[in-house]
Amino acid sequence: MQSVDVTTLTAICHDLQSHWIPAKVEQVYQRDRYTIFMALRTLKKRSWLTLSWHPQAARLCIGDPPPRTPDTFTFSDQLRHQLNGFALIDLKMISPWERVVDLQFAKRPGDDPVWHLFVEIMGKYSNVILTDNKQQIVTVAHQVNANQSTVRTVQTGQPYEFPPALTGTFPKLEESQERWQERVSLIPGSVKKQLLNSYRGLSPVVATSMVKQTGLDPQQSTETLTEKDWDNLYSLWQFWLKSLATKEFKPGYTEEGYTVLGWGIIDKPINIETLINDYYNNKINQEKFKQLRHQLQQKLKSSLKKLSSKANNFQEKMQQSSEAEDYRQKGDLLMAHSYLWEPGMKSITLEDFETQQPIKIPLNPEKNAIQNAQLFYKKHQKLKRAKGAVEPLLNEVQAEINYLEQVEDSLQQIDDYQSPEDLQTLEEIKEELIQQNYLPSPSQPTQSHSDESQPYQHRTPSGFEVWIGRNNRQNDRLTFRTAGDYDLWFHTQESAGSHVLLRLEPGAVPNEADLHCAADWAAYYSRARQSEQVPVVYTEPKYVYKPKGAKPGMVIYKRERVLWGKPHKIQSYLKNHD
Repeated sequence: MQSVDVTTLTAICHDLQSHWIPAKVEQVYQRDRYTIFMALRTLKKRSWLTLSWHPQAARLCIGDPPPRTPDTFTFSDQLRHQLNGFALIDLKMISPWERVVDLQFAKRPGDDPVWHLFVEIMGKYSNVILTDNKQQIVTVAHQVNANQSTVRTVQTGQPYEFPPALTGTFPKLEESQERWQERVSLIPGSVKKQLLNSYRGLSPVVATSMVKQTGLDPQQSTETLTEKDWDNLYSLWQFWLKSLATKEFKPGYTEEGYTVLGWGIIDKPINIETLINDYYNNKINQEKFKQLRHQLQQKLKSSLKKLSSKANNFQEKMQQSSEAEDYRQKGDLLMAHSYLWEPGMKSITLEDFETQQPIKIPLNPEKNAIQNAQLFYKKHQKLKRAKGAVEPLLNEVQAEINYLEQVEDSLQQIDDYQSPEDLQTLEEIKEELIQQNYLPSPSQPTQSHSDESQPYQHRTPSGFEVWIGRNNRQNDRLTFRTAGDYDLWFHTQESAGSHVLLRLEPGAVPNEADLHCAADWAAYYSRARQSEQVPVVYTEPKYVYKPKGAKPGMVIYKRERVLWGKPHKIQSYLKNHD
């Protein structure tokens, strides 16, 4: 993940100064332990300023409004108490090469600042610190005591000190090419490394893109550069410094991340607010997605393994119970032929009543034939009772396995992050598992979504819509809330998978190709997607029921018809119809 460097921070601050100074602070909200949102209102508009001290994504930018969940954090409560109703009157970096921004607040524009909010963007050492006008720390996002840092402590009540200043040579616009080239080429090495070693304030991202812009390899040795290469590189060096001086930037996405200098942009330039907000939200969502998916996968794998072991144990007991009739038969044979018993016998061989085949029956030599028969009858009764007790337990475990396999199938369908919808779908799966007591309830309120996640939507060859549930919440909603009287409902037969709706208007009649297309989608979004052909049932939604007490996504149906879905055909649908 690309970090906010001095160049980007300069562009951000210039944009904020141009559009959001002065502005009234109307609300303060903390989303998580790394992010504050501050509602700002100017004479023309209102939006939310994001302040983040995330170790990999520290930033400040105008962005999306915060989620609608309770704010239980002390830091935001203290900021609200001090800053609500105040005006943001100025915003500036404390020095041209330091990634620390001073946000100044006064009772009204034109007054002297009463509060300073310092946003330190320094990787894992990032922080947000509120001080009074004498720079006494009032509250801080992350307290740093002497045990955590021997260089600089940051604690409530103590004077605020700027981070240790960078040492070394800083770039200067007036430096001649000869002096600059001499400094960079003094020690032979890669161009990128020598630029970074020679000057402070230059980030690896800017250095890399600057060298690439000249057509050189960042790892190329300075000894191999021609006079023309040096001229081109110095020209870009000057362009960079002039951009910082004039505050003229050209933000946009690159193949590796983003730039504010216009170098390597792969799409049209966009404004800095949108770029920074979207880039970091996207990257953070990707990390959350990856972690959450792994967490859910591990939990499902562990739970299914335990349930499988329990089911095997019950099946073994059921297998033993199937031997009950064998014990009754031996008891009957002994009772019928008790006259053949002799004292001290350890076994006796008797003919089966029906097959006349010899059956060897083990005996307890200390008991007579009747007593041995009674032992067999007791075992028969015990195993019959065990079967009656075990069978419902096995059915219960099997139903739980079917449910978790359904959840696991939903998870496998979302194997990569493409949009916030993917993360939301995963979070809904997590909420479901919490509600079903497979995961513990979180100590902090989870983020809620104002909108429900949406199913996949595709089209059949005739243009009818096919809606596909991405998790059990969507499956239930599709089947019991969305489905209309004219729709058709599809699901793989005896296999976990998504609920699929073929949406039909009154009077519309799907042809065989449409039905098979919907069946193919149902087969593709199922546990059997690797099969060549998958049996898929379809029926009218009114014939689909949720049994009392059934878990999310679990249904029964009747009046179904069967088609063979072909998962491998989906690629051709995607290519030709979507």
